[in-house]
Amino acid sequence: MTTKLILTHDVTNLGSAGEVVEVKDGYARNYLVPRKLATPWTKGAQRQLDQMAEARRRRSIESLEQAQAARAWLGDNVVTVTATAGANGRLFGAVTTADLAAAVKDAEGPVVDRRSIEVNPPIKSVGRHSASVRLHPDVVATIEVNVVAAR
Repeated sequence: MTTKLILTHDVTNLGSAGEVVEVKDGYARNYLVPRKLATPWTKGAQRQLDQMAEARRRRSIESLEQAQAARAWLGDNVVTVTATAGANGRLFGAVTTADLAAAVKDAEGPVVDRRSIEVNPPIKSVGRHSASVRLHPDVVATIEVNVVAAR
């Protein structure tokens, strides 16, 4: 059995926010809906979705230019994150996407939504790492992250 859903956030390997997708019942019931990544499809929700898509289309050209400018800034700069680490350089926990978004903001960079950042594999040690950010459907940037131990 499949369930028809409207994605409220971008989901890797499934679709982007605002798309209507059909997924298996268990995936919808146990993962997408509880995490508020999707809502059930209805006719009223479809009308609202169409209105949002039209508004997004009107804004898309300027946001593409902004996304390219943000990608240029992220490519030119290295973001520094301070985290608590042990003597061997392993972090107590991991660097989260919220930490990365805050670090970009603190470095006076572009506003980056934490939900658009993907860190793969998780950052769990001191040193240089990279993460990707989906700024626009057509623009993906790479963030260079320097993790330093807190003193």
